[in-house]
Amino acid sequence: MTRQDSAAPAGSLSVQGPSNPGYNTNPVPVPVITQTDTRDKWSKKMDFLLSVIGFAVDLGNVWRFPYICYQNGGGAFLIPYIVMAIFGGVPLFYMELALGQFHRTGAISIWKHICPIFKGIGYAICVISLYVSFYYNTIIAWALFYFYSSFASVLPWTNCDNAWNTENCTNYFLKDNVTWNNYSRSPAEEFYTRNVLEIHKSDGLSNVGGVRWQLMLCLFLIFTIVYFSLWKGVKTSGKVVWVTATLPYVVLFILLIRGATLPGAWKGVVFYLQPKWEKLFETSVWVDAAAQIFFSLGPGFGVLLALSSYNPFTNNCYRDAIVTSLVNCLTSFMSGFVIFTMLGYMAEKRNVNVEDVARDKGPSLLFITYPEAIANMTGSTFFAIIFFVMMITLGLDSTFGGLEAIITAVMDEYPEYLAHRRELFVLGLVVVCFLGSLSTLTNGGAYVVKLLEEFGVGSSIIAVGFLEAIAVSWFYGITRFSNDIKSMLGYYPGLFWKVCWVAISPAFLAVSTTPAPLQLFDYKYPDWSITVGYIIGASSFMWIPIYMVYKLVWTPGSLKQVRPLMQRFSTGGSFPNCILAIIFRNANIGSRLRQPGSVWVPRVNQLRTWCCTVEVYIHLSQIHLNSVFHNS
Repeated sequence: MTRQDSAAPAGSLSVQGPSNPGYNTNPVPVPVITQTDTRDKWSKKMDFLLSVIGFAVDLGNVWRFPYICYQNGGGAFLIPYIVMAIFGGVPLFYMELALGQFHRTGAISIWKHICPIFKGIGYAICVISLYVSFYYNTIIAWALFYFYSSFASVLPWTNCDNAWNTENCTNYFLKDNVTWNNYSRSPAEEFYTRNVLEIHKSDGLSNVGGVRWQLMLCLFLIFTIVYFSLWKGVKTSGKVVWVTATLPYVVLFILLIRGATLPGAWKGVVFYLQPKWEKLFETSVWVDAAAQIFFSLGPGFGVLLALSSYNPFTNNCYRDAIVTSLVNCLTSFMSGFVIFTMLGYMAEKRNVNVEDVARDKGPSLLFITYPEAIANMTGSTFFAIIFFVMMITLGLDSTFGGLEAIITAVMDEYPEYLAHRRELFVLGLVVVCFLGSLSTLTNGGAYVVKLLEEFGVGSSIIAVGFLEAIAVSWFYGITRFSNDIKSMLGYYPGLFWKVCWVAISPAFLAVSTTPAPLQLFDYKYPDWSITVGYIIGASSFMWIPIYMVYKLVWTPGSLKQVRPLMQRFSTGGSFPNCILAIIFRNANIGSRLRQPGSVWVPRVNQLRTWCCTVEVYIHLSQIHLNSVFHNS
């Protein structure tokens, strides 16, 4: 179906749709949300591509992938990583781009057109994005603190002669016969823990100490940049990403060349890529690969929905998904060489094995290990400056995407209040994010960052992504979704994509996380903090069942009207069958059963067999819930 040039009212439905020879010989009505003249649009195609790449390629590509790779078998880890990308990550990435481009709306209001009872997913996404902004921008503030500190002839984490150093500080560079024991601390480690964080002034989460005004000033500057990049919409953010999304690649290339010329660099590369094939038989390796590709590509955060909603209707989102996913994965792989050439150099200088200097992970890899290597190179000031500029720009891109997901979702849901007040709304959002980040700026702020990272995002976003995939593939229907793609691209998605969306990708999400003990440095989180973490995780996910209950209560009609149907479904006392009846009532399935070639027909036929009654089909076909489909 060709896109209409004339503007239609927001949320309007077209009754004309394409026919799908693969499913039915008759035309299938397809709802098409046409692009309105008032909605922002990307100025150029590259603005969109750079925004998506900038969001997907973040600090995790630099610190998480290299560590996960060498920990899980080196070069052998690339096998499960590629498999999980092909069958899990890329299909979900493609699905979100297509959904956002077709329905042209954010993560909340899009559920009016997919399955209204799952609208709570949109609210959960917004809450999770808020939690991310509370801690992620603090990490960027740390990088800005390092950036400022780098403007010195001698980098402050080079020696042990500073006020924050202790007797355990051991500088092994340019010295012979240096004794290194379990209590030894490098100058870079003490600079990070005792000068940047001042974590020694905190007893843990029970006493996080005061706010570090230096970090608060850094965070204020970060949010100022974020505000003026987002306040006018994609027309301003689309220009900013030309710098923030491309500069990291220039810096990575420079650091790669410099690292490759250092003595001992080859040791790091061998350690990074040397395959340990026996690791492939460990379940944890495949779970780590699934988690890495999911958090790297970023489906489920609502960002891809928001960014693609500003695309032209006929934009080739399939090609965009393949290109951006490939760029993301190659960036992660390239970052491993940048990191491990430096680790090989450090091992050469310490006269130890690479594994002895590759123990740091997460932010410590970027704020301790890598700065330590840079500090002892010729031209250390220059390389330190460009390295932390790269970190700041990598972080800013992801922040742009995360906050744009909230902005687009809320403004599309409440256009009557916010349509002409974007600048004010963005300002309010930035202020809320800044205030929510204050706890991460304290002496014990690193403990709060770790807690929010593990519980505010971890399992919650995977559960949200799982429900989103199920809602689109099984409730909205793979046939309808395929027709949507046909109306945009002119062809249907292949069998591979359909199988992934229906079965493989949801299974991929189901195994993407495993619980792990929570620990930072030598601090073990107390049991009460783990309970707080679960509460934080539940505070986002709870909006899904809450909205379901709200929808059931406030939808016109009553549960008594489906009691006979529920009784037939629950023959034999099966509680899940009762739940199925309620979900069917609120998923507008009755109207979809009447569509020629509907994918729900064979599924309901299966239920008829299971329930041993022909009347199930009759009752389902008589349910009318158009008000549920059209009302929020």
